[in-house]
Amino acid sequence: MLTMDFDRLGFGAGDRVIDIGCGQGRHSYELYRRGAHVTAFDQNADELDEVKVMFGAMAEEKQVPESATAETVVGDALSLPFPDEWFDGVIVSEMLEHVPDDASAIAEIARVVRPGGTVAVSVPRWLPERVCWSLSDEYHANEGGHVRIYRASDLAASLTAAGLEVTHTHHAHALHAPYWWLKCAVGVRNDDHPLVRGYHSMLVWDMMKAPRTTRVLEQVLNPVIGKSVVIYLRKPQTGIGGPGAGRGAH
Repeated sequence: MLTMDFDRLGFGAGDRVIDIGCGQGRHSYELYRRGAHVTAFDQNADELDEVKVMFGAMAEEKQVPESATAETVVGDALSLPFPDEWFDGVIVSEMLEHVPDDASAIAEIARVVRPGGTVAVSVPRWLPERVCWSLSDEYHANEGGHVRIYRASDLAASLTAAGLEVTHTHHAHALHAPYWWLKCAVGVRNDDHPLVRGYHSMLVWDMMKAPRTTRVLEQVLNPVIGKSVVIYLRKPQTGIGGPGAGRGAH
């Protein structure tokens, strides 16, 4: 289940892209399939071990172009171990809401993307997230949990202050918002509750089959209750001939 619109991002063969806070790797895998040079970055070494195994399986099964590369790097998003302007693109999906010092993380995001490069950031949307927090303390008040609820305008302002320019926004995963409301209402760990189990089965069916009815329904509902907000940005060009010059803009 992808949160970012990869057709809009336009990443492809030869692009150097980092997926910060990659988790289980869903966006990293899509980048790899599209031929990018992928860095899957996370602080969770165990999850990255699984991502690395999947990268190997994808290459072995020839699901990726021969020119594509993929690596996993364990580290801290507040101190990325890469040079300035190193990447053509940066993806940060559902990570910043976990970071107390999000200003430092945003500064690092802006630092490592080249002039003319693309950044995509997603976080839980204010309204669906506020409902979850109202229904359950357990949903967010735990180690590694969500430390804030973003308004899209505030996040966009923080990203702009770091030197990035907003190019587009949209919402995603409207059908997932009621699922999390149900879990918060009955207990976030109560996966055996009939309503939760039934709704989860529907979501799995939808992801596997992608029927037109639910795809259209989600598109209609996304502006209203989309679970995530996605902000697309570009780092302004600062001159000709600097790092990354000659690689395609997206």
